[in-house]
Amino acid sequence: MSKSDSKLPEKTYDPKKQDINLFTTWQKEKLFHFDKSSGKPIYSIDTPPPYANAPWHMGGAIHYSGIDMIARYMRMRGHEVLFPMCLDRNGLPIEVQAEKEFKISMHDVPREDFLKMCKQILDRVGDMILHVCRILGFSNNSFEWEDVYKTDHEQYRALTQSTFIKLFRENQIYEDNRPNNYCTRCKTTIADNEIDYRAGSHILYDIKFKVKETGEDLIISTSRPELIPAIGVVIYNSNDDRYKHLEGKTAVTPIFEDEVPILPHHYAKMEFGTGILMVCAYGDSGDVQIFRELNLNPKTVINTDGKITEVIPQYEGLKVKEAKKEIAKDLEENGFILEKIDTPHNFPTCSRCSNDVEFLAMPEYYLKQVEYLPKLREYADTMKFFPDFMKKVWLDWLNIVSIDWPISRRRYYGTEVPVWYCKKCNQPNLPKPGPYYQPWKDNPPFDKCQKCGTSEGFVGDIRTFDTWMDSSISEIYISLYPHNKRDDELFNLLNSRDYICDIRPQGKDIVRTWLHYSMLRGHQLYDKPAFNHAWISGHVVDRKGEKMSKSKGNSIYPEEMIEKYGGDSVRLYGAIEASHGSDIRFNQQRLQGISKFINKLYNISRFVSSFPSTDDEDVKLLPADEWILSELAKTIDESIQGYDVYDFNVPAKALRKFTVDLFASQYIEMVKGRAYNREEAFGDDEQNAAHYTLHKVLNTIIKAFAPLVPFVTDFIYRGLHGKTIHKEEFPKPEEIIEETKFTELTEVLLESNSIIWKCKKDMKLPLNTPIKNAVLPKSLGVFGTDLKMMHIINKLSSKAEELDTEAKKFSVSNGDEIILSL
Repeated sequence: MSKSDSKLPEKTYDPKKQDINLFTTWQKEKLFHFDKSSGKPIYSIDTPPPYANAPWHMGGAIHYSGIDMIARYMRMRGHEVLFPMCLDRNGLPIEVQAEKEFKISMHDVPREDFLKMCKQILDRVGDMILHVCRILGFSNNSFEWEDVYKTDHEQYRALTQSTFIKLFRENQIYEDNRPNNYCTRCKTTIADNEIDYRAGSHILYDIKFKVKETGEDLIISTSRPELIPAIGVVIYNSNDDRYKHLEGKTAVTPIFEDEVPILPHHYAKMEFGTGILMVCAYGDSGDVQIFRELNLNPKTVINTDGKITEVIPQYEGLKVKEAKKEIAKDLEENGFILEKIDTPHNFPTCSRCSNDVEFLAMPEYYLKQVEYLPKLREYADTMKFFPDFMKKVWLDWLNIVSIDWPISRRRYYGTEVPVWYCKKCNQPNLPKPGPYYQPWKDNPPFDKCQKCGTSEGFVGDIRTFDTWMDSSISEIYISLYPHNKRDDELFNLLNSRDYICDIRPQGKDIVRTWLHYSMLRGHQLYDKPAFNHAWISGHVVDRKGEKMSKSKGNSIYPEEMIEKYGGDSVRLYGAIEASHGSDIRFNQQRLQGISKFINKLYNISRFVSSFPSTDDEDVKLLPADEWILSELAKTIDESIQGYDVYDFNVPAKALRKFTVDLFASQYIEMVKGRAYNREEAFGDDEQNAAHYTLHKVLNTIIKAFAPLVPFVTDFIYRGLHGKTIHKEEFPKPEEIIEETKFTELTEVLLESNSIIWKCKKDMKLPLNTPIKNAVLPKSLGVFGTDLKMMHIINKLSSKAEELDTEAKKFSVSNGDEIILSL
């Protein structure tokens, strides 16, 4: 038998001091460095690159802490974990932030200058985010700046461009001039999944038109009078008897006196308004659909600045809302408006800037997706979602996708579309994949047009890609082409699998964008799903249930909470507050309670460390020891079940409950006398059993807690064992105790101890007041000596008659009695 007198020197755990020291140690030791040659099975995590346009609030801190828990748990289960750190630095949000911060419009400054403004913000905010990651103890493979991949770096953008070139040449990408969602504030096309809806109301006007052939009035309900000059056709439902006589006739518009055909069409709803509908270029997606179907020639009455065009000269230059007001006023003054009704409406808005969205036609590049929807539905069935109900979020989106993905954007800070156009034939010319191209400022890497063969020069495309074109290949970048260089060894290891990456962890709000597009691109590029698992988290909201935002003034920033309570407390709070996939209503008082538990865990560890440890597996355990080890084995089994489905709420609650309610409050109190061998009532074997069990339980629970609270557990383990806990294996229930025993007594034990403590409290006696004589439940007889020392019972009797008449009697739920004589 070998013994050690290791003790934890610090009286308290100070996260302000110890956390950053530990993180620095981890980095020096390269503790979480990815070694593809380790021989361990590789587990790859497609870390969501946090967007670096604004500092994190608590939502980001808690969400990414959960992802780190996945990485730490999988390491302890024997995997080599690929877990890169990264920053997302492309797209509209940073451009909008730069315009706000520098009080300029993107289009009013030289492109190069605007890019520098964006980069200045990105560098500053990126450092802030990485700082939060460090003080939360994230175990990404490296935090060296050059190892943190960034989506605006040449290597990453070059890979995005290479995938575009490949898919373009395979006819998966095409250019078309078609109506699309357009944000007049951001001045760019946006996809359907970048649309939010703002609840409000608008006025529904009943407007009088004329039927040219009959002279009769035709009343049409519309909320967009400014689009009357853009009407392409007037429709009614073919089943509507009121209007069947108008088929093939002509409607004359009020004020503008344009003549438009009247046709039956199923899109018209008999119950909406007057049952007859004006189809304009473009009021909504329905208008777009009908214009395409009937091959109508659209009139562009709204330009990319959101103003009226020369098509309506008397209103030219007015903003849309101003034009609507003026045209409605003129219609009313001329007797064309018969009724006005204020009705509820959901307004489509840009998800980035909240500006109202219009439908404008312009040439854009499209990536095919509609024809792949059946395959994506198959992937939805084979890929496992955590929690599983999040699968429906993606399926619901797949069921409403109806058009291909517009991937080009008219913005600056993004990956450039790698295309040059021949000045003679206007043919798009694409370069070889590999390098990073900037056609808006660079000459093409070729002299002759690939179609007409002339050398009359080229014009570079000035557009960039939708930021999801970059984000949707993150799993490819980290797994198969790190830093845009194919690593043959890693490529062969990972590309042999039926999926590209093991897991995509992300928020539920971007299932229809990031997850959807990644799965689409994985199929198009590698004919396989991008992921085996998808881990989808909820949001962190304020106490009223509202999403945190700077504009609302309800954001709580993690630095303040970490400074106050420590990184482990924030992590454990996020795990324990709600089951995976549910929203968390942030509550600082509950976070404070978690920090107290972290201190309790350290205090328990310090107490246990005051006793010598033993590695003697043949120690003779007493029933109390077997009981706590059996309960521990149950807790570890429950924890593994939660860890295995990435629901950290399960192990967090189970381990805290065991630590507080069973280990600290019950077992430690039961065996203190034996551990100290008070009154020399125990032999060496019995004392050693207590020491062995105390250390066995402590070592096991801090290992099980390690993925959740990595700082304090590593500090304790290094103090006790001189090495890091983060290289240890996760505990196995069967290695704790061969056969579980006495767990059926847990309820009676807890109830009995509570009765005894309450009795003393009610009598206003200290808990260390001796009990002269006592009768305890018969089933607890196996714990007799430990319970006697725990409650300072001078004599344990088996019969009530042996106690005096003033003894207090209590009933126990199992039918037994407790009788105390104090």
